[in-house]
Amino acid sequence: MSDVMAPMAGARSEGFCTVEALPPQGQISLRGEFSDAFREAVCAVTGTGFPDIRRSAEAGDRALLWMSPDELLFLLPYEAVAEALAQVEERLAGQHFAATDVSDARAQFRVTGPALRDVLAKVCPADVSPEAFAPGDVRRSRLAQVAAGYWLRDAGTAQVFVFRSVGDYAFKVLGVSAEGGGEVEFHPI
Repeated sequence: MSDVMAPMAGARSEGFCTVEALPPQGQISLRGEFSDAFREAVCAVTGTGFPDIRRSAEAGDRALLWMSPDELLFLLPYEAVAEALAQVEERLAGQHFAATDVSDARAQFRVTGPALRDVLAKVCPADVSPEAFAPGDVRRSRLAQVAAGYWLRDAGTAQVFVFRSVGDYAFKVLGVSAEGGGEVEFHPI
């Protein structure tokens, strides 16, 4: 079996914030009507709570992100995806749902630093102010010219998701946005 390779493996850019490519991570897209039965089954498999709108729920090395009114993104260790998919299929049998392994479809980056909101604001049209984008929040938006997902892990850490095919572009855009000398100080630290 081939080794799993993350897009942009090991890529890192240092500036007033740090941008780094993340290693492979399991990702399962879960779609369905968020009924009580769906919520119960999903929480049993993920081991997390069910996230509120535009929020996340975490438990250990697993997280459940709200992506839209009928879609969640389940993050888990890469090697646990097959078993989790089987559990989802079993627990949601008889319901209308879709569970898709999208682990290899996306590139992920971590942006860290006290001024990360300024990095994100340069490339994302969504409001990333502390009042609109709090730790634990999730947004789907744009990263310059491409679709992206943003998860604010804590006040100084954001995780950014893009399609794998645009990973190089996204890394470069984030890196330029975080370059030293490009501080805008719009969002006070």
